[in-house]
Amino acid sequence: EVQFVESGGGLVQPGGSLRLSCQASGFDFDNVPIAWFRQAPGKEREGFSCIQPRDQLTYYGDSVKVRFTISSDNARKMVYLQLNSLKPADTAVYYCAALLSFFDCTKQSIKYMEKHSAYWGQGTRVTVSS
Repeated sequence: EVQFVESGGGLVQPGGSLRLSCQASGFDFDNVPIAWFRQAPGKEREGFSCIQPRDQLTYYGDSVKVRFTISSDNARKMVYLQLNSLKPADTAVYYCAALLSFFDCTKQSIKYMEKHSAYWGQGTRVTVSS
């Protein structure tokens, strides 16, 4: 079955860094875009970054561009998210999930999956606080 297991979250100070990991299984990893989403307390889930593993094409929303880097290790079916220069507004539970196989990593595709993805892991919590 399709599964995602997120890890690597924790408590960090503003300006700090974390590296999140996403272990994926149950589908054709190389040919399916995978995105990162986050849900802050009291807010809706928001997609903000995406990678197409075979082509290594990436997308970043304006709020995380420059500060975050998405990558994949296709042999291990892993997706990573390097979080740098963290701000309190980054506090959220972070999830990874696949887009539909025929989607590209675009703002529109990611936004669609926010409410239509059938598979979600438990997420990993990131707290940015002094």
